[in-house]
Order: sequence, then structure tokens, then C-alpha cells
Amino acid sequence: MTSRYFVQTHFILSKGIQYLVGALLLAFCSFCFATDSLPSWNDAATKQQIESFVKRVTTSGSPDFVEPAKRIAVFDNDGTLWAEQPIYSEFFFVLDQVKAQSPKHPEWKTTEPFKSALSGDMKGLAAAGEKGAAELMAATHAGMTSVEFARQVSQWAATARHPRTHRVFTEMVYQPMLELLRYLRDNGFKTFIVSGGGQDFMRAWATPVYGIPPEQIIGSQGELKFEMQDGKPVLLKLPNVALIDDGPGKPVGIERAIGRKPILAFGNSDGDQQMLEWTASGDGARFAGLVHHTDAEREWAYDRQSKVGKLDKALDEATAKGWTVVDMKKDWKVIYPSEKQ
Repeated sequence: MTSRYFVQTHFILSKGIQYLVGALLLAFCSFCFATDSLPSWNDAATKQQIESFVKRVTTSGSPDFVEPAKRIAVFDNDGTLWAEQPIYSEFFFVLDQVKAQSPKHPEWKTTEPFKSALSGDMKGLAAAGEKGAAELMAATHAGMTSVEFARQVSQWAATARHPRTHRVFTEMVYQPMLELLRYLRDNGFKTFIVSGGGQDFMRAWATPVYGIPPEQIIGSQGELKFEMQDGKPVLLKLPNVALIDDGPGKPVGIERAIGRKPILAFGNSDGDQQMLEWTASGDGARFAGLVHHTDAEREWAYDRQSKVGKLDKALDEATAKGWTVVDMKKDWKVIYPSEKQ
């Protein structure tokens, strides 16, 4: 009698434990499925469009299913992943390099665009345009080895601060876009940066910030020269331009470096228009997105009239073709990683 009672009691307790464990597992799984992968995005149409696209292309049996090897996502950097106002962040680095090297070049004090760079004349630099920017970069970068250049960029990125927010430049990245990059990778996407910014400049700091390895960072490129220095091989930076990875140069850079047409692309300006057109032109499900800077209080508000990150023709095409446009003010709960939701 005692033995039978013990067996029955043990059986009941065992079943009870099993039910309890099952309930806990069910609750845990429910919690996992309920976890928001994009917590800094407001639950609005834009977020739903992103999640719907990812679900369609990653669900086995879906008519829009895309095998992992073809899940290529490309992102512009300036204005898409981090701030680009009042001038591109890389340009701040160039200006610091001009000031650091100016003692060896007294002629810069009276020669444009160096004169404007040394005096902090933003209007003068804007008037110099891309030609002036290229001249500044060539003068400060040429003759440097690739290793030395990367070291200088890394030191600058770790200490230099934005003049308006006083944040380190690597903290001027957008928290919602960091979440989107992780969300895509968690769903089998391979994420690339395709930017008009300098490729060597981005590769020096972007991997720990974005989680994107150097070989998946495509940008504007200068010519390099292999030579021996003190018995050691080095790559020397030359003043000549090899590729301007902006506008129509972006699809060229994608084809050269990736060899696959992306299925998702995000940009923020007319300089990204051709990359979005290239992506949207492929077969099957495609996603083309623009970050529209509409938040003058938390960041900047600019589009058609801006000299930096102008968004005009691409915005019209997005409207005409149904591309996704992120309204920064309405769609993002926070802008930068350190902000509270």
C-alpha cells in the first residue's frame, strides 16, 4: 500500500513538473517571439514595411523567398547611417589634417581652399566644391602608407568631437539603423556599406561601430602604389582617384566588389538614387528605402535645397515608384545610441 502510494505520488509530481516546465518553455518562447528587433522604430507603416519584406524573403515556401546567399543589403553611410551636417564627417578629419600639417606649408595661408580650411570658413569650403575637397584630401593623404593612414583615422575617430553635439563622431550614428543592420544579419542578410566617402577612411573605424567587416565596405578610392620601404613592403597612397563611389559610381562599385545585385538598399540623397534604381530593377522582391531628415530639433531638417545630402530627384522617384521613405521625426523614437527612449 505504501509502495503503491509512493509510486502514484511520484507519478503525479513528475507529471506536474513536466507541465510546469512545459508552461515555462511556452512562456519563454512567447517572450522570444514577442521581442522587438527594432525597438527604436515607432510601430508605424515604415517599420511594418521593413518587417513584412524581411519575413517574405526569409520564409521558406514563400513566393518571395530568397536564398541566404542572395540576401544582399547595401547602405549608404553619410546621412543614412550617421550624421552628415553641417559638412561630411570625413571632411572634419581632412580639416584637422590640414591644420596639423600647415606648419610645413606656409603657402596654405594664402591659397584656397587651404586658406578657408585653416580659418574655418565653411562658405569658402562650400564654394570650393568637390574639386576643392579632392585637392585637400590629395594634399593631406598622398604619400602616406595605408597603415599610417588607418592609424591616424582611428586616433581621430576615438577623440574628435562634432562641433554641435560634442559627441565623438562614432557616436553620431543612428540607433534605429544600427538595429536594422543587426535585424537583417539575424535574418541571413549580408550587409554592405556603399558610400561616396573614402573607403580607407571608413574601414579604419566602421567595423566595431556597424559590425560590418572591411571587405564589405565599398567607397571612393584613391590609387595605391606598392613599394619597399626599409626592406618592408608598403602600400603608398597616391593623389590620383581610382573610383568616385557616388551617384552612378555606386552600381559600378557594387558590381566590382560584390558581383550580385542587392535585394535591399537604403540611402538618403540624390547621390544614392542610382544605387536604389539598380537594386529595385532586379527580379523578385526588392526593397528601396530613403532616410528623410525631417527632425530639426533632434538632428537636422533638410532635403531639396541642401548643399550637403541634397534629396530632390530621388525623393520624387521614391514617391512615384513606391519606395519606402523613413520620416526621421515620425518613425524614430531616438536618433543616437546614448539617448533614452
